[in-house]
Amino acid sequence: EHPTTMTYNMDELKKRSVASTSHNISSNLKPTGKDEKAPASPKPSITEITRTHPTAYVIFASLLLDLLAFTMILPLLPSLLEYYRKNDNQLYGYLASSIKQFQLWIGAPERFTSVLFGGALGSMFSFLQFLSSPIVGALSDYYGRKPLMLLCATGIAASYGLWAYSESFLLFVIARFIGGISKGNVSLCMAVITDVSNQQNRGKAMALVGIAFSLGFIAGPMIGAMFARFSDKSGVLWFFAPAMFAMLLAVADILFLALCLKETHPKEKRSRQIINSLSHAIDHISIRALFRFSAVENLPQKDVRSLRRLGVTYFLYLFLYSGLEFTVTFLMYHKFGYTSIDQAKMFLTTGVLMAILQGSVVRRLPERLVQKSAVFGLYLIIPAFVIVGLAESSPVLYLGMILFAISTAFVVTCMTTITSQYGDFHQKGTVLGVFRSLGALARAVGPIVASVAFWCVGARITYITGGLLLLWPALMMQYLKL
Repeated sequence: EHPTTMTYNMDELKKRSVASTSHNISSNLKPTGKDEKAPASPKPSITEITRTHPTAYVIFASLLLDLLAFTMILPLLPSLLEYYRKNDNQLYGYLASSIKQFQLWIGAPERFTSVLFGGALGSMFSFLQFLSSPIVGALSDYYGRKPLMLLCATGIAASYGLWAYSESFLLFVIARFIGGISKGNVSLCMAVITDVSNQQNRGKAMALVGIAFSLGFIAGPMIGAMFARFSDKSGVLWFFAPAMFAMLLAVADILFLALCLKETHPKEKRSRQIINSLSHAIDHISIRALFRFSAVENLPQKDVRSLRRLGVTYFLYLFLYSGLEFTVTFLMYHKFGYTSIDQAKMFLTTGVLMAILQGSVVRRLPERLVQKSAVFGLYLIIPAFVIVGLAESSPVLYLGMILFAISTAFVVTCMTTITSQYGDFHQKGTVLGVFRSLGALARAVGPIVASVAFWCVGARITYITGGLLLLWPALMMQYLKL
């Protein structure tokens, strides 16, 4: 859809602005009723059409608060696992023996047991997101975005509060479980941005999500590292301070959303039915149904086919991507002897590069270049994988990771922008929820498969094979007809 030459009614433009529900100039603004005479009014200027809606900046700030709290735990995880190893012989002991058997089976050195343990927790978290994202998205199509955003934010805050008092590993796992189930907020953020944007400015608004992720993954681990450095890890509940700080950020997010976020999905545009039968609920969590986008009803067959191809492309990309992202930690330590500081420098370099690209280039992409940019990013990650696999020196490794970062800056944002164009207003939450859920499923299984490959056949074969396999999603995206 593109803006047409129709005359716009100024009252409707004002309503659209107040309700924050712009989607597309031609589809959102209804012509005046038969009995009304529309006064001659100027068409919206190009600046009005392309300007990012203020609500998108509210979402950016909310997501940044959420991600700062979420990524804080990453540098603390090794010390946390060590604490539970010494103080919890029940659940931790059972899981540790299972991880150890897996480690022996794939041939990983014993010093990587804690990394594999952390990977298992990360896979659980992603799997929970896979379950929650489409259901939360569908509920927001019925109840509105704001109530579900507040519910997710409350669940996230509760998970940090429980973590602060997690003397046992079981309580820590329950806290992570609550946090994972509540992480449907990311797909909700994208649904809100879709509500308040049109095809001309949606890419610019979606790039704010990517920038929030980049900044969150730069600053959050730094905050966590400071807590890790200055905490007395010999004490009981030494992690109480960082957990409470994370909860403080989460509570600030709740208050910020309650005060600043306006509902962007008005009642007249909401879905008329909730998930009211078991069969329909299964459409939101069944893997086969998710790949088929079965939860999204009454779409033209052409749109359904495009959505399914987008879903498969996104899954394949993130499945392979998350494998490199997870196993590159092993590579840096095992092959290059990188310390934690060396690894932090690498991830800081890639994170800053992604934030700069998303803020300066991706946000300014015109609509006609969004698909081409996604294709560019998918092709660029192929040499990135190959270079990382062949690297024998640190500069070559940095080159591969820089290409990896450039690719990342484009792909997810551009693919999400394309996906958000599908479905009616009352279906946007469901469409983006299913899309995010496929990504979460990829992140749940990708690191496990990549770890097995890394230790069984070696880094070189793993990364080169991964790079060649990425030709598949790249070609699918190139020949996708929107």
